[in-house]
Amino acid sequence: MVPDTESYSLANMRKLAKRYNSLYIKPDVGSLGIGISKLSRQNGGYLLKETSSKSQRSRSFGTLEAAYRHLKAKGRGKLIVQQAIKLDKVDGKPYDIRAMVQRKPGGAWTCTGFIVKVGGKGMIVTNYYQGGAVWKLRKLHRRLGLNAQESNYREEQLRSEAITIAKTLSARQSGMREMGIDFARDRGGKLWILEVNSNHPQFHPFKAIDRTAYDRIKEYAASYGRYDAK
Repeated sequence: MVPDTESYSLANMRKLAKRYNSLYIKPDVGSLGIGISKLSRQNGGYLLKETSSKSQRSRSFGTLEAAYRHLKAKGRGKLIVQQAIKLDKVDGKPYDIRAMVQRKPGGAWTCTGFIVKVGGKGMIVTNYYQGGAVWKLRKLHRRLGLNAQESNYREEQLRSEAITIAKTLSARQSGMREMGIDFARDRGGKLWILEVNSNHPQFHPFKAIDRTAYDRIKEYAASYGRYDAK
């Protein structure tokens, strides 16, 4: 379920560029959709779209090596390069789904909420900080025209996969209490894992659209010593 991903190097960019028309280059550790780039083949060269603060810029390069050097010169720390997934769309805009998974105040992992991030027009990321919108999961399913059975199936699939991921990763690294897991569906309906955020994943957007989930997440977070939503 994880897109083809490699550490950032020219050799790895060349390898993935042979397999896929578009790649994402992003920080290994990041937030708010900042510092993410999308590289696509265009007119015999490459088009690079980059996020910075709350804006997005585009520039063209004649060769893959030139694009690599440009990104390398920015000194953004450890990067990864990843296969770009052709995301499913709602109302003509790409979206992904954040599943918040936490340990109960007794130890067991549970999924405490879902939030849909709908990308802004023309943006390469869905993060609301970069102009996107946030919805409840059921609103997404209604806008996609899903019936109750399909909606319930998709929600349970997300919940099951999220808890499996949390159990798997926490078995390999001690001290994990929460994760924000970003899922996406491609245009064929396949479910993908875009990333797992385990370092204080943000949950304050829940406050505006699902106060019940927000209060539950905040309560669980306080049980293991976290008191902020950012």
